[in-house]
Order: sequence, then C-alpha cells, then structure tokens
Amino acid sequence: MKKGTVFIKNAAELVTCSGFGPKFGKAMEELHIIPNGAVYIEDGIIQIVGTTEEVERKLPQSPEQVIDAAGKAVLPGFIDSHTHFVFGGYRAEEFSWRLRGDSYMEIMERGGGIINSVRATKEASREELFKAGKKRLDSMLSFGVTTAEGKSGYGLDYETEIKQLEVMDEIDRVHPIDVVKTFLGAHAVPKEYKGREDEFIDFIIEKVLPEIVERNLAEFCDIFCEKNVFSVEQSRRLLSKAKEMGMKLKLHADEIVQLGGAELAAELGAVSADHLLQASDQGIAAMAEKGVIATLLPNTAFSLREHYARARYMIDHHCAVALATDLNPGSCFSESIPLTFALATLYMGMSPEEAVTALTINAAAAVDRADTIGSIDAGKKGDIVILEFPSYKYIPYHVGVNTVEKVVKNGRLVFDKEKGGILC
Repeated sequence: MKKGTVFIKNAAELVTCSGFGPKFGKAMEELHIIPNGAVYIEDGIIQIVGTTEEVERKLPQSPEQVIDAAGKAVLPGFIDSHTHFVFGGYRAEEFSWRLRGDSYMEIMERGGGIINSVRATKEASREELFKAGKKRLDSMLSFGVTTAEGKSGYGLDYETEIKQLEVMDEIDRVHPIDVVKTFLGAHAVPKEYKGREDEFIDFIIEKVLPEIVERNLAEFCDIFCEKNVFSVEQSRRLLSKAKEMGMKLKLHADEIVQLGGAELAAELGAVSADHLLQASDQGIAAMAEKGVIATLLPNTAFSLREHYARARYMIDHHCAVALATDLNPGSCFSESIPLTFALATLYMGMSPEEAVTALTINAAAAVDRADTIGSIDAGKKGDIVILEFPSYKYIPYHVGVNTVEKVVKNGRLVFDKEKGGILC
C-alpha cells in the first residue's frame, strides 16, 4: 500500500469529458461516459481510467483509499473561470435599488457599483480580506469547484490592487482550491480620473503592471471594455502592453452595449472574452475562428434581469463556450454552480452535456489549463466530483440544489457531505 493512492470504483457514470483542449461547437456534446467506471490516482495525478474491471486488473498496488461510487456519477472537478471572490463590504442596498427598476449603469453613475466596493476593499485589512475570501472558497468547494479564477479590480490604485492579489496568493497556499490570479486594475474609472481615462491607463501601464509582472502576482490581465468605462482603443492599448510584458489576456466584453469587445478579444488573441450579452455576429465568428473561449455568466444576467448571452447561437457557430458564476459583491453575489447549470439549460438553450463541458474542459481552457485539469484523463490532476445521484443529468434536473456528495482534489478527499463537509 502506497500513500497518496486513491481508487474510485463502481461509478454508475464516469463522465470523463476526455480531452486536452477546448471543445468547439457540436463537440461540446461529447462527454465520453464510461458505465461502471473507475479511476486510479497516485501522488495527486490520474494514472488509470476505465471500467472498474479494467482498472482493478491494472492496479499496481493496493490503494491507500478506496471510494465506492456505486449508484453515483463521477465527473471532473468544476472550474469557476470568472470570479471576484476577494473584496471588502457588501452592496445589498443596491440590489434593492435594482429591484425597483434602477439599472446597473444608473447605480454606477450615482457613485454606487464598483466604486462602492473599491472604498470598502481599500478600508479592509489583509486579515479581513483573507478570512472572507477563504470562506467564499469553502462554499465554492462544496459546490464541486476545484479551480477558481480570482480577479483584482476593487482597488483601482497601486496599493489595493497589489493587496488583493497578494491575499489571493496567500489563500491559494492554504486552500484546496487552486486560484488563478487575474489583474483587473481597469475595472472602473476612479473619481479622480473621470474624463482622464487615458491618463489612468497610462498610470496602470507605467506604475502597476511592471510590479505585477516582476513579482508574478497575476497570470492574466483583464479590462472592463464598456461604454462609459474603457473604450476599445483604451482596452487595446492596455492589453497589448500586458501581452508584450508576458501576461495572458481576458476581457469583460460587450456586456451592456455592443462595443466590439468580442472582436478585440479575437484580434489580440485573448484566452477568453467574458459576459458577451451584446456580442455581435461578427464578434462571435471572429472568436470562433481565433479559438477565444466565450465565458458566459448566466447568474449575472439573472441577477441584473438582463437578456442572457446567446449560448445556443455561439455553440451552433462553432464557439467554445465556458460557464462561470461571476461571484462578486454587486451584480452577482452568488457562487452557486447549481444555479449556473439551471440557467444555462433552462434559459440559454444549452443541453446538460454542453453545460457539463462548459464547466469542466472548456472552463479549464478559459484559464489556460486544459492540459492539466478539466477532464478525467491519465496525466491530469486528480480533481474529481462525486454526485449523490447516478447521472450528471440530475445537476440541472434538481433545480438550484447542490448534488455534490464528495470532492477529491489532487487525489485527496477534501469534501464529504456525509462527514460534515470540508475535511481540511
């Protein structure tokens, strides 16, 4: 018996989502399911995948831990590829304003929105941000998330942007969930730069980006490319510089108005463009051609009572679609993976199979990790979700309710609902 070995056997469905890159268009339906499936993990890495009989025959030794998944569906760990989980303060009052009909942009224009969270995050101590961020990741883990992207963007200055990224790094070291860090310094225009947006972009390029790159504080650079926030040209300037400095690119694109963010993402070779509620046909076609992942955030559209992004159109036109929660304190205070599944299947025209792909291998591609996570394939990390039910189809069917029973991260059981939840 060797330490660090786990054998999951007798799965009613082993949903492998097999692949080492994103799935485009019709390929999103292909889940590669193995009935009575099994997976053997050693030292955190998947070694053998197949039917229980096949894997048992190939076992090199007696596993340290055996998990009997009889009557359960087993899937890759979910990847939440767009969140803002480190922030200070809350904006419950703004939610009430939206319920009475105020738009997101109207609330921003009166000094609410992102600026409210900026103020609270600046005032919060590192300890407060760490504690709150870790607690949110605990909740995400219970929903089966094993990798999450986290964005800065609630500082809009040097000190607080750095503080957010450093806190994410500290949480990443102690929490089972792997954190992918994104610098979103251009999340909004600070009051002192209103009407001088170009100067603010200069400030980020000259003062903040070099520090982040030198200290390797973030892997991605993102920007809110939107009317009354940052133009396509301003976005191009910042992202081009970030790319030149070795960072990978993401965009908040075409969320509120059709500005051309999708086209810009394709032009610059971004890894993903996110939101895309108003993306043009031309922008979608360009993203499909250049392989940019379309990361859709249905919880946000739901919370803002906006029309959903055109997932069905995107898939039918050969896009690779990912899904994410967009957990944040304003437009979407939700880390609910079950809600994401339900909205995608009930209101966005996605099949359950496409939704599973969008939260596994395609979400892995949206954080540029499809070669190491997002599917149950030999050589990948042992990140596994075990459901309470015998099929992945129960995820959207049990509407808005968590169906996750166990979570294995890097070959270690880290969440078990039957044993009281988080085990580490």
